Amino acid sequence: MAWRPSTGTEALAARAALLVEIRRFFGNRDVLEVTTPVLSGAGNTDPGIEPFELAAGCTRWLRTSPEYAMKRLLAAGSGDIYELGPVFRNGEAGRHHNPEFTLLEWYRVGWTYRQLMEEVAELVCDCGARFGHQWRGVECSYRELLQRHAGIDPLAAPDKDLRVRARELGLDPVGNEGFQRDDWLDLLISHIVQPALPADTLTLVHDFPASQAALARIRPGEPPLAERFEAFLGKLELANGYQELTDAAEQRARFERENLRRAASGRRTAPLDERLLAALEEGLPDCAGVA
Repeated sequence: MAWRPSTGTEALAARAALLVEIRRFFGNRDVLEVTTPVLSGAGNTDPGIEPFELAAGCTRWLRTSPEYAMKRLLAAGSGDIYELGPVFRNGEAGRHHNPEFTLLEWYRVGWTYRQLMEEVAELVCDCGARFGHQWRGVECSYRELLQRHAGIDPLAAPDKDLRVRARELGLDPVGNEGFQRDDWLDLLISHIVQPALPADTLTLVHDFPASQAALARIRPGEPPLAERFEAFLGKLELANGYQELTDAAEQRARFERENLRRAASGRRTAPLDERLLAALEEGLPDCAGVA
């Protein structure tokens, strides 16, 4: 019976109803649905994400996100857009991960990341209501979250104190000798904070350390903060959003730093998406995006 699909008709019907609800949500808000290429001539430099590489006459990568192509559309004047489609991430397999999955990503021109965070909550709660769930939303900063659940200030504590606190909480994984500051913070988030998040609650976490900016804008201050948010339903991470970086030179520098980290860990570096960088040079409108 190995030929049988891994899902049943009830799950298929529920998924179809969810997709209808998502499209209704964005249709009512005049957000345009787009479809961008699944194959890319550029890879993903993010050290935390491994793309599938294909070779068929010329090297191509299966997209890990439609982000780069969508930003080119934004730079060309598309206005608010969303995409709902397949993405691929090599090595991500487990209870909550699959190497191929469906991703919803959207961008709001002229919005702040805090406005977009509120829209994420509206979408999740609307979809939950469609299936008879009532979820409440709560907001807190990354700093507040770590202080509350891990008992340490992630922005002020020295690296040594992060290591000590993680070990006090029973976290001492094999091979941690090469862990950097963000590795210890990620460990505290995934093993201490997430399991403690309340069920039936949408927790919206904002203002991350500048070192975790990824493609988000960094807000100057003491300390500087990445204008980024994540959404968790119970202990499951659902979304990651940014006030999008629009500076082409800074974006190139971040890509190059990520490639250096990939090389240092023995992994292949990824060619930069020069068309994305050219679009940023031309002018990406001020916008917020989330996947």
